[in-house]
Amino acid sequence: MDRTVRTVEDVLALLDGLFASESEVGRLATGDGKDFWDRFYTDRSRPVPFFVSKPDENLAAYLDQGLIAPGRALDLGCGAGRNALYLASRGFEVDAVDLSPVAVAWGEDRAHEAGGDVRFLCGDAFALPAAELSGPYDLVVDSGCFHHLPPHRRVSYLALLDRVLAPGGHLALTSFAAGEQGTGSDLADADLYRQRDLRGGLAYTPESLRWIFSDLVEVQLRRMREEPPESALFGVTFLWTALFRRSAAASGDVRPVHDFA
Repeated sequence: MDRTVRTVEDVLALLDGLFASESEVGRLATGDGKDFWDRFYTDRSRPVPFFVSKPDENLAAYLDQGLIAPGRALDLGCGAGRNALYLASRGFEVDAVDLSPVAVAWGEDRAHEAGGDVRFLCGDAFALPAAELSGPYDLVVDSGCFHHLPPHRRVSYLALLDRVLAPGGHLALTSFAAGEQGTGSDLADADLYRQRDLRGGLAYTPESLRWIFSDLVEVQLRRMREEPPESALFGVTFLWTALFRRSAAASGDVRPVHDFA
């Protein structure tokens, strides 16, 4: 007889186990385990749109519009480092973390080839010691990490933001949009636990994102804009893009932009 729960983290770990595949030990049913992502990133020649080393169009727009400025940045779930390398090229000091050592190795290869200065970290961002992700960061970028988390890990996510995001700092987030075929699941949180399957990721509405991140100030929330193959930017319309700011006494008011085009 095992009694494994004593702390909040024990509860979260117990809930993590609900989504573990019975057929493949260590692989989450959603495909979010390290082994899955290692396999996913092994073949660099696969025609996966975000394998191309292009930054998200919204991230470039935030910089071009002066909504964010260079500083310290953290790229959560960085994959092969496309956004991290872009930020470094625009003057940011960048830490980039991913669960998959295969993805991190690819990112390091890209940084070496491009001469980019990015500090790559391999591991679970929620479990890395504070010395590794010390903050404060002026910008936290998340292009596809948040929507692969089970609902209970939003608690860990918000706690991480609270610890590492600087006063006046920004969260630049992309996530699956609800109501789109073939992308994230629209199932209610409770039903995900009943079925013990995250179905490849979770879809969100603007209202749900605003509620989850209600401790932050909304700067902009809109659909990602489609970018043609020849563009230097990455853009697909089945994602929401959001920019949130952490309040600070010295920061000025920003009027929210509601753009659902």
